[in-house]
Amino acid sequence: MSPRRSRPRGSEPQEPRSSADGSSVGFGWLSEQTESYRGEDWTVRQVAGDSGKFYRCPGCDQEIRPGVGHVVAWPSSGIGGVGGVDDRRHWHRACWSARERRSTAVQRGRGAPKH
Repeated sequence: MSPRRSRPRGSEPQEPRSSADGSSVGFGWLSEQTESYRGEDWTVRQVAGDSGKFYRCPGCDQEIRPGVGHVVAWPSSGIGGVGGVDDRRHWHRACWSARERRSTAVQRGRGAPKH
């Protein structure tokens, strides 16, 4: 029996991609995208969830457990076009995909802890 393949047959390892200004964007699954949400542009990154931390999804107000892949999104408008660390939000992938269809019911106060 042969060992299990980590990549589909015929696929080559990806090289880091570069953005238009020459800065590295990352590997295919680490790349950042810009998406629109509530009239703003948001930078969105898919993460593996291997940081060992718990996060609270703003879409469903449920925990994102360590080891669960999810989306990190932050407003693109900021100093130099980059939102600060405090602006990042960790979403379940399904919640981010359904963000426009969900109601805007706030279940926690804005100053409540994000964990």
